[in-house]
Amino acid sequence: VQLQASGGGLVQTGGSLRLDCAASGRPLINYQMGWFRQAPGKEREFVASISRSGVGKDYADSVKGRFTISRDIAKNTMYLQMNSLKPEDTAVYYCAADISAPGRSAKYDFWGRGTLVTVSS
Repeated sequence: VQLQASGGGLVQTGGSLRLDCAASGRPLINYQMGWFRQAPGKEREFVASISRSGVGKDYADSVKGRFTISRDIAKNTMYLQMNSLKPEDTAVYYCAADISAPGRSAKYDFWGRGTLVTVSS
């Protein structure tokens, strides 16, 4: 499966953005999907994941209640709706897919190119 993330940009504190992760080559329902982010000088960290069934969703504590992960099977696309953005959310965001269930681990087999989110204070 090939993944393409988009939707990043510059937003003020408290603003919203939606990231898209378009998949090609295989249906999304075959994979657990996840969003990760990497801020300058920091390691890549887990943001959110959605199970193959689409029922199971998990969020990092730092984004819980502000971010929502979802997917559209017909469009073969996963989303990350980000609300109430904070400067500490500034990072390059990556989408990922895996046949198994890596959960919060970064051990996903397939990764998209990142999209930069910058939140100004």
